[in-house]
Amino acid sequence: MNALIFQRLSSLQSPVFSCRRVIIDSILVDKPKGVRIFMKKIILTGDRPTGRLHIGHYVGSLSERVKLQNTGAFDEIYFMIADAQALTDNADNPEKVRQNIMQVALDYLAVGIDPSKATIFIQSQVPALAELTVYYMNLVTVSRVQRNPTVKAEIQQKNFEASVPVGFFCYPISQAADITAFHATSVPVGEDQEPMLEQCREIVHKFNEVYGETLTMPEIYLSKNAARLRLPGLDGKAKMSKSLGNCIYLADDEKTVQQKVMSMYTDPTHLKVSDPGHIEGNTVFTYLDAFIKPDSFEKYWPEYKNLDELKAHYQRGGLGDVKIKKFLNKVLQEELRPIRERRAYWEERLPEVYEILKEGSAKAAAKAQQTLDEVKASMRIDYFTNDNLLK
Repeated sequence: MNALIFQRLSSLQSPVFSCRRVIIDSILVDKPKGVRIFMKKIILTGDRPTGRLHIGHYVGSLSERVKLQNTGAFDEIYFMIADAQALTDNADNPEKVRQNIMQVALDYLAVGIDPSKATIFIQSQVPALAELTVYYMNLVTVSRVQRNPTVKAEIQQKNFEASVPVGFFCYPISQAADITAFHATSVPVGEDQEPMLEQCREIVHKFNEVYGETLTMPEIYLSKNAARLRLPGLDGKAKMSKSLGNCIYLADDEKTVQQKVMSMYTDPTHLKVSDPGHIEGNTVFTYLDAFIKPDSFEKYWPEYKNLDELKAHYQRGGLGDVKIKKFLNKVLQEELRPIRERRAYWEERLPEVYEILKEGSAKAAAKAQQTLDEVKASMRIDYFTNDNLLK
């Protein structure tokens, strides 16, 4: 048997599902007992509209989404603006969520997401997602959600402690509904979302085990550049976050980006230019690892051949932080310039963006309803379909 096919079937038959970081090609094989093979390759991913998106989102997921979109290798692509999920910890401020829906849509279009290739939709406008969440809740224990590292970290970050809203606590289950509603085979997300994908896979396995093969097992897709998996904040803290305000936003103008770069955390022991510097934990070098291109030095700092040479000079001393920050600013401005230009284009065409969201939400609602019908049929709760209640 073809090795790729064997790998795919082995992972589906295993009682324990690890969240493998691959994308499996569509394959056609005879369906073995207890295994459901889907022909389509489908992407589903999204973002919460709690603020504008930043370069952490870009390097962690958005840039990869655009690359995948442009490969032409996927049959369907869905990008979700997760407003219902955003309301789980913003229920007292729905206006904040409403206003940021358009901002996230503009950021999507700005980075190169193409509405002719992908469906952009608003989560709350797809009713089937809420109903799927209700059914999946019965397959997950409270203790399992409590053990989810992403949930634990975000509860602590938001200072919920004992007052965590039920909706927020259950959002891994809601996320599983989002993914499975579109039979997603690949989910491009940041590394911090890996535990969420693992829990989704557990729900898929449990549902299929109890009710029969119905749901598709998704795979996570992470950036191949390790520095891009989780970009630290400008202040050197572990994660760039909208709530912490330590971000460079995709919508920031050139002057704002420059100011933020020049204020970035570096090596606190590098007090003089002559002092040896450390690159570990140095935010400026982490960003250079993430954004540097093969021709960056030739364009902006020909004194050095590559990043390794620059790092070596900094480590032995004699190189100031200001020079490195100015170099990083040039590298970032090159990356962000076309994004800003596309955003300005769409900002002048907001009615068109509105129609993209409206049409995309209608298309997504129809797709998710099909999955909901399949789920209810598998659970035998489609009572009024073909007089099933009488059978």
